Amino acid sequence: MGKKSQKPKIVLPPELPPEILEEEIEVSDDDLQFVKENRDYAVGFSRLDTQSITKHVTRVADVKEDALEALYEKRLKKKTLQKEKVESGLQVDPVDALPVKTLDGKLYYRTLQKTSILCANSEEETGEDEKGDSVDKGIVKLTKVERRAKLKKQKKEAKKQGKELEKAEEVQQTPQAAVLAEVREDLTAEEAFKSKKQKLAELGMALLADPESNIKSLKEMLQISKDNDDAIVKLGVLSLLAVFKDIIPGYRIRLPTEKELEMKVSKSVKKMRYYESTLLSVYKAFLQKLIVLEKKLSFQQVAVRCICTLLDAVPHFNFRGSLLGVVVRNIGSSDNVVRKLCCATITSLFTNEGKHGGEVTVEAVRLIADHVKAHNCQLHPDSIEVFLSLSFDDNLGRPEKTNENNRVKYKKFRKRKHVEEPSQLPDSDKKRSRKEQMTKMREEVAADYKAASFTPDVMEQRRMQSETLSAVFETYFRILKHSVQPKASSNEEVVSPVSGASGSHPLLAPCLKGLGKFSHLIDLDFMADLMNYLKRLASGGSNSGDSSQKNSNCFTVSERLQCCIVAFKVMRSNLDALNVDLNDFFVQLYNLILEYRPGRDQGGVLAEALKMMLCEDRQHDMQKAAAFVKRLATFSLCFGSAESMAALVTLKHLLQKNVKCRNLLENDAGGGSVSGSIAKYQPYASDPNLSGALASVLWELNLLSKHYHPAVSAMASSVSSINTGQNQVYLSIISPQQAFLDLSLERESFNLQSDSLKLNSKRKRGSGSSRSACVTPLTDTISVSDDEVRKKLSTHFMLLRDIEENERLRGDLDRTTFYLKLYEEHKKQQKKKGRTKPMKSEKNC
Repeated sequence: MGKKSQKPKIVLPPELPPEILEEEIEVSDDDLQFVKENRDYAVGFSRLDTQSITKHVTRVADVKEDALEALYEKRLKKKTLQKEKVESGLQVDPVDALPVKTLDGKLYYRTLQKTSILCANSEEETGEDEKGDSVDKGIVKLTKVERRAKLKKQKKEAKKQGKELEKAEEVQQTPQAAVLAEVREDLTAEEAFKSKKQKLAELGMALLADPESNIKSLKEMLQISKDNDDAIVKLGVLSLLAVFKDIIPGYRIRLPTEKELEMKVSKSVKKMRYYESTLLSVYKAFLQKLIVLEKKLSFQQVAVRCICTLLDAVPHFNFRGSLLGVVVRNIGSSDNVVRKLCCATITSLFTNEGKHGGEVTVEAVRLIADHVKAHNCQLHPDSIEVFLSLSFDDNLGRPEKTNENNRVKYKKFRKRKHVEEPSQLPDSDKKRSRKEQMTKMREEVAADYKAASFTPDVMEQRRMQSETLSAVFETYFRILKHSVQPKASSNEEVVSPVSGASGSHPLLAPCLKGLGKFSHLIDLDFMADLMNYLKRLASGGSNSGDSSQKNSNCFTVSERLQCCIVAFKVMRSNLDALNVDLNDFFVQLYNLILEYRPGRDQGGVLAEALKMMLCEDRQHDMQKAAAFVKRLATFSLCFGSAESMAALVTLKHLLQKNVKCRNLLENDAGGGSVSGSIAKYQPYASDPNLSGALASVLWELNLLSKHYHPAVSAMASSVSSINTGQNQVYLSIISPQQAFLDLSLERESFNLQSDSLKLNSKRKRGSGSSRSACVTPLTDTISVSDDEVRKKLSTHFMLLRDIEENERLRGDLDRTTFYLKLYEEHKKQQKKKGRTKPMKSEKNC
């Protein structure tokens, strides 16, 4: 019998991968970018028919569909059974237990049946603890979807654990780690600083090389200067300053109007408009940034330096008003660097008017005047000292009649010449001569127009100069008025120890200097008021000299002397128009000589007053000149060598000029031979005309001839040797100012010499060469022993001590005589009372 025929075994195709939800699909960024770049190729995938593809993949050759369906049903049953086994058991973590691989290539994991777990752990209350105790006793198979879900959960848990560990590490961070973190931050900050610094340098170089093409780089530089780092801000501001100084044009930029923008223009004009508008907008933003930085202390000096540099370099450009406002606001700053920068800038604007034509000068003077008014004259002296750098043209705008008459005559002559010349020409040459005349006229008109365009307008300059002068003198008169006004309270500021400035009137000294310099430009209508103010200030702030004792403490001796000097300068500059009595100023000078103190007041001002009022003035009254001679001799005994030398030079000049005052050199027992109307000398008299100095003797010259300084002793001996018998007029070789400067403490260098050398030098050079006898050259110096110096100094100061002792004894004598007089008067009154008592008793009887 034959064998039974076996049926062919049907092999089913492999299972398709399970369907995954769109939410669980993870797509990387590279895939998304690839799909976006190739959208045309992705359209074909969206049109695929998945059902037809699955049918084609799952088909089997030479097999009917019914048989295939039966096979698929069997496969589904097996899957359901496997799922039930999985549900009945628990999966073990693949990491904890290794899987088992069958011959078919399938993996199985250990699992444990629920029934066995329940039976073994029936005593426990919850099922969750049972699962935890029996994880390693069963095997179950997982699908791909379940594996992916489990891996995701594990990743999330790992991330959470990692974050918790990082937090714990941050909490328990060691100090070394903190230091390392700070070092890393510093390194990154330094790298950022270097990169920004390099960027600023590159942008600046590009702008300086080609500003029109790289004008957009200005905005980048301005943006970098707004950084949070202070160093970057300073670098950015200074870089922009250098760029703007180089690329700002020499004219003011006017932006086009709306109508001009609507007009069609060429490309070059458009490019220029864009360049100018961008430059102006960034420049405006830069100035706003500087004004904001100027109010911060850390950036004040840098911002003020940039503003002052821009104003000095481009005073013609836009927004100069805002720059001037900042500079004038800081002109009286307490910061020395800021104040000096602003004062130097204003001084440069005043001296270099060619850059701006004088317009900035007028604006600056007005702003300073308003600034002084707003602060009630309480500013630093440098605020108005800048006015001294102003220059005015005295002959500006004066009509020149002779030149105008010559021009009129010349025009008439030219007209007659032109009228007569054509008549002499023949008719054929008339047309040719007219053409030549027309061409010549056109050339002359063009040349005149060109010359007029470059020369400044005289009327405009005259207007600006008058406005500047009015603002300057308005400021000066306001300061004088404020100084003269009485104080509200007596407990005001006391005079400052600084020379030339007082606490309550800091602007008075520079104001007086300015009035002295511009005195020839003051209008005659204000002269009377000015002289009254100067008289009150010289007397100490009051109208009368007696009541000025309380107010005189408000002003220093230097300021009061300066008032006298200004009065004399005003008088000399307007000598023909003024008729003012200056005797009050001589009285104030006479009293201020003894109020002078070397450490507190300025010796140069005193020397200038002596030169201006006594040496350069006209012939003095004999009584007044003698009073000043005596007062200056007394002054020479009390102060240093420089002040003594200036006083002796003035004294010698007065004796040379006034011959009758030489009688003070005589040694009569009762005084000089010419006593005048006053027979006795009054040393404490406040008026020089009432002092009676002609009745005294210049005994101070004998003490001064033994002075420790050779120049002072030589000058005193030369004054005492003036001949009283001859009417000779000597010419002064040196002025009091020059004498003070030569012997001031800053330049004082002298060597004491022996008496024999001094006598020999006098015999050789004579009495006339007082200048050469005062100061000895350094080459002729001879070493002198210390004993001789001590002897000279001891004799000098012994005399001073004797004078002080005599004054003390004299005061005691006056006091005792006064008490004796009072005692005698008391006795007389008692005697009178004793006589009147018995008379009354007799009447009663």
